[in-house]
Amino acid sequence: MEYEWKPDEQGLLQILQLLKESQSPDTTTQRAVQQKLEQLNQYPDFNNYLIFVLTKLKSEDEPTRSLSGLILKNNVKAHFHNFPNGVTDFIKSECLNNIGDSSPLIRATVGILITTIASKGELQNWPDLLPKLCRLLDSEDYNTCEGAFGALQKICEDSAEILDSDVLDRPLNIMIPKFLQFFKHSSAKIRSHAVACVNQFIISRTQALMLHIDSFIENLFALAGDEEPEVRKNVCRALVMLLEVRMDRLLPHMISIVEYMLQRTQDQDENVALEACEFWLTLAEQPICKDVLCRHLAKLIPVLVNGMKYSEIDIILLKGDVEEDEAIPDSEQDIRPRFHRSRTVAQPHEEDHIEDDDDDDDDNDLDDDDTISDWNLRKCSAAALDVLANVFRDELLPHILPLLKELLFHHEWVVKESGILVLGAIAEGCMQGMIPYLPELIPHLIQCLSNKKALVRSITCWTLSRYAHWVVSQPPDTYLKPLMTELLKRILDSNKRVQEAACSAFATLEEEACTELVPYLAYILDTLVFAFSKYQHKNLLILYDAIGTLADSVGHHLNKPEYIQMLMPPLIQKWNMLKDEDKDLFPLLECLSSVATALQSGFLPYCEPVYQRCVNLVQKTLAQAMLHNAQPDQYEAPDKDFMIVALDLLSGLAEGLGGNIEQLVACSNILTLMYQCMQDKMPEVRQSSFALLGDLTKACFQHVKPCIADFMPILGTNLNPEFISVCNNATWAIGEISIQMGIEMQHYIPMVLHQLVEIINRPNTPKTLLENTAITIGRLGYVCPQEVAPMLQQFIRPWCTSLRNIRDNEEKDSAFRGICTMISVNPSGVVQDFIFFCDAVASWINPKDDLRDMFCKILHGFKNQVGDENWRRFSDQFPLPLKERLAAYYGV
Repeated sequence: MEYEWKPDEQGLLQILQLLKESQSPDTTTQRAVQQKLEQLNQYPDFNNYLIFVLTKLKSEDEPTRSLSGLILKNNVKAHFHNFPNGVTDFIKSECLNNIGDSSPLIRATVGILITTIASKGELQNWPDLLPKLCRLLDSEDYNTCEGAFGALQKICEDSAEILDSDVLDRPLNIMIPKFLQFFKHSSAKIRSHAVACVNQFIISRTQALMLHIDSFIENLFALAGDEEPEVRKNVCRALVMLLEVRMDRLLPHMISIVEYMLQRTQDQDENVALEACEFWLTLAEQPICKDVLCRHLAKLIPVLVNGMKYSEIDIILLKGDVEEDEAIPDSEQDIRPRFHRSRTVAQPHEEDHIEDDDDDDDDNDLDDDDTISDWNLRKCSAAALDVLANVFRDELLPHILPLLKELLFHHEWVVKESGILVLGAIAEGCMQGMIPYLPELIPHLIQCLSNKKALVRSITCWTLSRYAHWVVSQPPDTYLKPLMTELLKRILDSNKRVQEAACSAFATLEEEACTELVPYLAYILDTLVFAFSKYQHKNLLILYDAIGTLADSVGHHLNKPEYIQMLMPPLIQKWNMLKDEDKDLFPLLECLSSVATALQSGFLPYCEPVYQRCVNLVQKTLAQAMLHNAQPDQYEAPDKDFMIVALDLLSGLAEGLGGNIEQLVACSNILTLMYQCMQDKMPEVRQSSFALLGDLTKACFQHVKPCIADFMPILGTNLNPEFISVCNNATWAIGEISIQMGIEMQHYIPMVLHQLVEIINRPNTPKTLLENTAITIGRLGYVCPQEVAPMLQQFIRPWCTSLRNIRDNEEKDSAFRGICTMISVNPSGVVQDFIFFCDAVASWINPKDDLRDMFCKILHGFKNQVGDENWRRFSDQFPLPLKERLAAYYGV
């Protein structure tokens, strides 16, 4: 029997009154409404009233009816499993009967309600939903067809996975061919729904779609010239996804697809143009990109370059006509959340500068205007040009240079600005080919830094930062000095966007220039400190980063009384102003960590309050976490980033102050707190606590030693390479501890050795982890050769290959002493891989005398053991440089 339900007049009036009140802008009213709604949820048929207003009460205005449906949707999200059966059935049947309401707003609301019920696991419990909606598609009534399609599109978006699983008896086998029939429907809205529905199943390579792939592509081509922008947008989106998933099917049509996408990238509708522009980004990642595009570059490059101009709307949104805004405080929502990268311990390399290119922190990506609707045609075009420059390298220049000449010297600022962006976008890919033009271009750009338009000044900062590497490679007076002088002026610009761009660019320049900046330190600090008094909230956070990067780049050169006098007072003043709950502490703590490491003993006068506060932050966070774990409904979870950043600053203090930190550690409970942090379930907390453990072990082992029996088992369980950084820092800490413990380490070797040997033999282990693992194995062998040497054969080969590329340093020294000691205990363990050992020995530039004697002894011992003839045959396999080096250094 049909469920008959009639609302009570009084009840209905009360609910309508509530719906009216909830549209009031007054927050007190809003809060009262929220409480009433929560109370009404206690009544089982409250939700019947809501669906009744949405679907039956045609006398009410549409916004009120729609709102009633959205409140019902929230109730479904929160309490659906408590709805009585009768209520659930009533809601479901009302939805299906009203999907074709004459109002688009009500249809859309019913569609949202249906998909919310469906995604609550109810697709299984609502077996007639999909068949009914599919039947409604065939309705003669436009509203019914459009409403059903709208609902289906939302279900396809929300429940794509379950639609393609065995749970529902594979409904897509019927749905997808059905959708394809509607590609040719007379209504643009319905054509658009149909393409959007099928698009949900491309990336997952859904079987039901793959069976019809050719008919799908054919139908897409038929819609290529559709007059409705929404349809063209969905066609472009489909082709971009097919490029990733079914390149094989697109290849035969590639020339016409490229030509089509060229047209669409210039579409009058910016949303269509943006979807089409994604095509070039995606294509650039495909191996066939070069073959496909080489013939089209002459047409494509001007289109992309043209898309890089600010649109009029962009300029309005960016307040491009407001030149001076430095006195206007920032609105809080402009400030993006920052992510703190926890400390990872890594080894210095021989070729440190060449290697860094692939993993720089993306600080200087195409992110010059992060406040507008984040992704737009300008950004997409610039990103596409950037990736294509990386694919085609200098072959791109013949197409770009003529355009650049015109743009860079154009009298309209918008055009000039886009030229400067182009120049920055190609910097990475076309660097080699650009070098001949840079002596002329860089001075021109430095001039543009004082352009009267703020948007030109800000983009110029970014573009110059992309060429910082080249600038630093030239004699400093030629470009570095003028660039630095002008950038420092821009840091004090009267426009906030320019300040931000200049600060970020300067941080990049600092990383490239390192100690080249030392002669200008007073001048640089003068500017950065003055910016403190000038900056609004958002840019202060970037300023901290520029100061921290400066400290990392010049290191101990910062440790001069006059520099400390300039820099520390404003930092400490901010430090004292900020409350413990303030997220602005993160960048300030990171900055102080770099400063403390650079200043070393120079930081002593400031260290006590900084140390105490960090310990407090860790303690507070742990206490809050304990409360939350005990009574999750009473206490909220803490933000553990406070604890992570505090642990990292403590590491910075330990590294900078060394033994001077001893008294502070003695008077605090930091080791007890670390014992808890090392067992935290959040990997980043463990990662930072192991870094601190290693630093405290180096700085004041007398305080760490009593805890070693508690710490070692925890370190052993964290040697799990699934958490790379945790594993890396735990490994490093074990190595530092073993150097301090000496022979007393014996007892702990079984807890860690077999994991370390397993890690060093694992394929695809990141380089940093391999190097730290090798060093720690070597150090364990140095202090406990009898325990470790028996395993020599199982790790000697990967050990040698992972340490041959790191620079001579203390850690490498102790690790090699360990290997030599183990070889003398177990010489047969190295025999099969002796060539690798020879290679590793040859990687030393100047080992200490006694270490060189150890090498000598082993090499000559091996040579005498096998005899001259065999040694000659053996050393004939050596590459020539290795042979010459061993002969010269060790006389073998």
